[in-house]
Amino acid sequence: MRFTLVFACACLAAVSGCVQAPEPSSAADHPHAHAHAHAHDHNHGSGVLVEELVRSTQSWNGATLPAYPEGQPEVVVLRVTVPPHTSLPWHEHPVINAGVLTKGTLLVMTPDGSTKRLHAGDALIELVDQPHRGVNDSDEPAEVFVVYAGTTGEPITVPTDVER
Repeated sequence: MRFTLVFACACLAAVSGCVQAPEPSSAADHPHAHAHAHAHDHNHGSGVLVEELVRSTQSWNGATLPAYPEGQPEVVVLRVTVPPHTSLPWHEHPVINAGVLTKGTLLVMTPDGSTKRLHAGDALIELVDQPHRGVNDSDEPAEVFVVYAGTTGEPITVPTDVER
């Protein structure tokens, strides 16, 4: 019962019959590995491009990802738009998830002060069972697509009380 973050792209490619997933890179387990250099046309000149954005066994802060839970797998894909000058509430995700920022900038932070600034096009693997929040401190909306790999009936996000 393993999900990969390439799942959505691989499904689209498989349905269209156009491409195969790229081979893993040598930096495959680096938590901040971006594979922009590993984008290839996998259909011999058709122009279809598969680009691995991130692959890791760790979240963005270096914590090792937990095992997938037992139960019926459920994949949830969300588009989250954060208005300018808005801080999301502190929260945790009990399931593995990853996102790609498609518009704007977003600062992701933990209560201990760890931060990661994302710009449009950046991907990250989110924290699991660790408090965090996103802050859009810019004048433009930030839009992020997030894929959650959980099980049916379980929450993907839970609020967390953090005094800061």
